[in-house]
Amino acid sequence: MNRLLQQLESEHLKPSVPDFGIGDTVDVHYLIKEGDKERVQLFSGIVISFQGAGPRRSATVRRLVAGEGVERTFPLHSPRVADIQVKERGLVRRAKLFYLRGREGKATRLDPNMGAKQFPRSTKASKAGKAK
Repeated sequence: MNRLLQQLESEHLKPSVPDFGIGDTVDVHYLIKEGDKERVQLFSGIVISFQGAGPRRSATVRRLVAGEGVERTFPLHSPRVADIQVKERGLVRRAKLFYLRGREGKATRLDPNMGAKQFPRSTKASKAGKAK
């Protein structure tokens, strides 16, 4: 049963998901349906958490709109997610950034990560690194 489930899940994986992590500022291009039309809507914000693994992996992105915090969870391998672009990498020391919920204005800013990447952040890149 487990092998059959893994086979079905592997068929629905996207070939490439960008390498991004917690604290990064990303643009998520999401397909939304309005009536009989579909369009791509942009959601830009900071990645505050990841959940799941494999095709069930999802990321929660947070942004401020008119002083109010808005969070949205995006399944990374969903056909509704058209594209994910990393705008800026953030330097954080936590796996979940839920503490940003209690902050406003300039207090929500994170330090930029200007150095070279030390470790691959996506599961695909980390598997390729282990194969060496």
